[in-house]
Amino acid sequence: MVRAASVSRSTEALMSDQGSANHAPVSGVAGRYAAALFDLAREEDAVAAVEGELAALHASIEASADLRGFLKSPVYDAGAQMAAVTALAEKAGFGALVTNFLKLIAQNRRLFAVEDMIRAFRALAASDRGEISAEAVTAAPMSDEQVKALRLEIERMAGKAVNLGTRVDPDLLGGLIVKIGSKMIDASLRTKLNRLKTVMKEA
Repeated sequence: MVRAASVSRSTEALMSDQGSANHAPVSGVAGRYAAALFDLAREEDAVAAVEGELAALHASIEASADLRGFLKSPVYDAGAQMAAVTALAEKAGFGALVTNFLKLIAQNRRLFAVEDMIRAFRALAASDRGEISAEAVTAAPMSDEQVKALRLEIERMAGKAVNLGTRVDPDLLGGLIVKIGSKMIDASLRTKLNRLKTVMKEA
């Protein structure tokens, strides 16, 4: 059983917005929160379980504009946010680690960065398995076949196994954006249009 107190105690040092040099794949505030959660998950031999629950949370965020708006809104106080994420975690059946983590970031007013924390956790888990973490952003959801084909192509390019996450950005006009670690591969129509506009202005 994971103790709630252990989550707060073990993460407080990393939650103070000070750097952590022990986790190269992540950086910034979201990275430090993710690193704290990853350390706890590894101690409890629960990395896979936590990663799965975070993936489910991410899918829920992607599917609900209301939830995305709530997480990013500065209107709600910490108490309201804690109550909401507690209810969400209970409904989803999340374990103690993820539930307490969500409560902590709600208490610390960091819910707006939870998607970045999820991505950072995935990067740490992938690195720990000897994989690389990649993310594909598209204007519309990809089919399972398309995701599989893209993962295989990235693995061919990278020469190692890839943990591929996907998300939808309706503002993307076409194509896709792939981020492999810190490297961005942008094949979006919007970027091409922006480049064209820049060239036209220069002309």
